[in-house]
Amino acid sequence: MTDIKSLLEMLSNAHGISGREGSIQDVVRQEIAPLVDEVKTDSFGNLIAIKKGERPSIMIEAHMDEIGLMVKFVDDKGFLRFVKIGGWFDPTLLNQRVIVHSLKGPLVGVLGSKPVHVMKEEDRKKPPEAKDMFVDIGVNSKKEAEDLGVVPGAPVTIDRDFKTLQGDKVTGKAFDNRAGLVAMIEALRRTKTKCTIYAVGTVQEEVGLKGAKVSAYGLDPDIAIASDVTIPGDHPGIEMKDAPVEMGKGPVITVADASGRGIIVSPQVLTWMMDTARQFNIPHQLEVSEGGTTDGTAIHLVRDGIPTGVISVATRYIHSPVEVLSLKDVEGSAELMARAMETAPRYFKG
Repeated sequence: MTDIKSLLEMLSNAHGISGREGSIQDVVRQEIAPLVDEVKTDSFGNLIAIKKGERPSIMIEAHMDEIGLMVKFVDDKGFLRFVKIGGWFDPTLLNQRVIVHSLKGPLVGVLGSKPVHVMKEEDRKKPPEAKDMFVDIGVNSKKEAEDLGVVPGAPVTIDRDFKTLQGDKVTGKAFDNRAGLVAMIEALRRTKTKCTIYAVGTVQEEVGLKGAKVSAYGLDPDIAIASDVTIPGDHPGIEMKDAPVEMGKGPVITVADASGRGIIVSPQVLTWMMDTARQFNIPHQLEVSEGGTTDGTAIHLVRDGIPTGVISVATRYIHSPVEVLSLKDVEGSAELMARAMETAPRYFKG
């Protein structure tokens, strides 16, 4: 049994952009298989673990993909042009070290751009844009790159390792949403529910909540819980009035996100979540956000509507290579999800 910190480290250090989540799926499968009756992969690539039981049936899910890049073009000198896969703030990419996942194996590269020394004054005042960057893998020609297995469509991920900060704080890439995956797996490990559980590692969340929509439609659960991360307002550059949750203060229960364009959680689901947190003395926070959403949005709109809740881990600097969270919050999210699966029959019938 892998502990929370070790599992998060393993998943954070692994690589899998949207549509290329295979290595993440391998880790999740290994951890989740002993906890369920069946594990399968659907035609879209979602990993589905089934623990058989009674109704109501509950889908718990977390997306497996991370934001990254994809090779678009290899020029005559072997430099790689790319497109962004998922929501990057372009300056975050500048001068990062990356891994190019070629047909023949991973290659280290760096994201290069025009040196500041030769920029015009007006160019220095502009934020750098991804369209002006390229990946340098150290070759001298297009043929050398192709001989190494680099072709259009090769995934590119950030080369950044998990590290421990002070106390229970850790940093790494792709905590969005490897933290949600850890919480989901740990919840499944802890729960004593008699309900049927569908634990799903979804694909392609960062490019349109695609895997969640497909898997929820196929499984048709009675209720669902999405596990993800969210933005805290507890550090310089942002105020609590804009993001009124804090890292280290417990799991975040979504009330509404994306100013209601995403999910507006039903009173019945909120009562279930909040009652459970209070019953088991789990510190928790409520969130109404203006921007960003989760797989919960796609799930709650499937078929004739699936009652869906969202439990998140407050995570600083998301969509960057240096995300930061509190392991205590991951543990709290897992605990709330585990207990909610046990209390679900009080609030929902199959």
